[in-house]
Amino acid sequence: MSVARIASRAQIGLHAPLVQVEVHLGAGLPTFSIVGLAATAVKESKERVRAALINSNFEFPAGRITVNLAPADLPKEGGRFDLPIALGILCASGQLAAHDLDHMELYGELGLGGELKPVRGLFPAAVQARASGHLILVPAANGVEAAVAAADAAIGGSHLLEVCAHLSGTRLLARIPPPQLNGPASSREQPDLREVRGQCQAKRALAVAAAGAHSLLLVGPPGAGKSMLAQRLAPLLPPLGEAEALEVATIASVSGQPFDPRRWRSRPFRAPHHTASAGAMVGGGPQARPGEVSLAHHGVLFLDELPEFDRRVLEALREPLEAGTISVARAALQAEYPARFQLVAAMNPCPCGHEGDPGGRCRCKAAAITRYRMRVSGPLLDRIDLRVAVGAVTHEELIGGEPSREDGSAGVAARVQTAQDLQRARAAKLNAHLTPGELMRDAPVGREGERLLAQARARLGLSARGYHRVVRVARTIADLEGLRTIEPRHVAEALQMRRALASSGTATE
Repeated sequence: MSVARIASRAQIGLHAPLVQVEVHLGAGLPTFSIVGLAATAVKESKERVRAALINSNFEFPAGRITVNLAPADLPKEGGRFDLPIALGILCASGQLAAHDLDHMELYGELGLGGELKPVRGLFPAAVQARASGHLILVPAANGVEAAVAAADAAIGGSHLLEVCAHLSGTRLLARIPPPQLNGPASSREQPDLREVRGQCQAKRALAVAAAGAHSLLLVGPPGAGKSMLAQRLAPLLPPLGEAEALEVATIASVSGQPFDPRRWRSRPFRAPHHTASAGAMVGGGPQARPGEVSLAHHGVLFLDELPEFDRRVLEALREPLEAGTISVARAALQAEYPARFQLVAAMNPCPCGHEGDPGGRCRCKAAAITRYRMRVSGPLLDRIDLRVAVGAVTHEELIGGEPSREDGSAGVAARVQTAQDLQRARAAKLNAHLTPGELMRDAPVGREGERLLAQARARLGLSARGYHRVVRVARTIADLEGLRTIEPRHVAEALQMRRALASSGTATE
């Protein structure tokens, strides 16, 4: 026949819309055209396909070859359409008699010798293919990723000739068995909270943050252990559920990260450098790829040296912190990515880092300290639930005895799991995500608690958002104790965890 149709899928954000690769062979001068809103990498497939067919001992048709990627108004990018285009030419020219193409989707970039090379973002395509009841044929290097997403409906090949032999029925390719997914790394492979000496208040705040999915700011001098504490938050969180793990793996696949079965159900931990741009943080580029806030979805986003980040980068965090999603708009397309991350930030109390030091090492002027702290805007600070002072570790604490096992990551993680189970049984969500109406229903603070909150609003200028966030933290503290009601001491502790902005104890809202 002179027309062949092969199914594949594009990648738009986390979606994988179906694309029909239509190949037509006609009479006329030899030309090779690709239409259908194809990006440069797709148009360059003409040369890759031509060389792969010739070097695989196939005849490249002489005549007018037209490849249409339908629908025509859907952007297509990457080398994933090389294999469907090559097979379409073979089918249209009568060199390949393929079977069951109506229930199969094909992906793969071709090397000049016919080798199949891996492509980016196959996870969402494999998920959609399985939902449609289609078999998916991918490069062998993408086999593990496709097998996890499509279960037993994935086939892997390493060369164009192998794919042609399979489609013609002469030598079938075996389906890829799903890999053994061992779940998150064992506790021995993860940093333990017992390694952090001293810092009792910061450890307490870390447990509260983990239990209620609250954001956290650690303020203290260099070497106090802020980074160590932040790196030990993810091991306190429960493993990802199956749906959450699929979502995290989809985002990683779209961003071009290789699939690692050993990290299945592990919480992401992202720590971008303070020179990261706004596009790197929230997503962008010509293809509107996900940024750090989406790569940290269902995990932890750690921003060390918070005031050193560009002001526009920090302000871009305000919307995803509230909404849990981020919309990346470009001229050609718009993509929406999930961004339900847990923010942990660290900063020094002053430019030199030693403000409030008993030895008087700080020589920063008051104006310099004010300018330094004002690099982090009030609206962003207002969205951070917990702000904890991390003091310098004393020599006695540093060489002190080994902390108890209950104070280690395993013991704290067990308490966090119990508290989160209470929250999900009560409201089907964690406390940090409760709406004001749900707070009134599930987190009444009582008359004494309201009196404390009223005083805090008068003395500290606590905003309405800050009021709700204090109540959420108090609800989490009560959940950690297994209590149904919020007591005044829970409100007082939540207020104390929100007041500190410097190791010297300077309070601010």
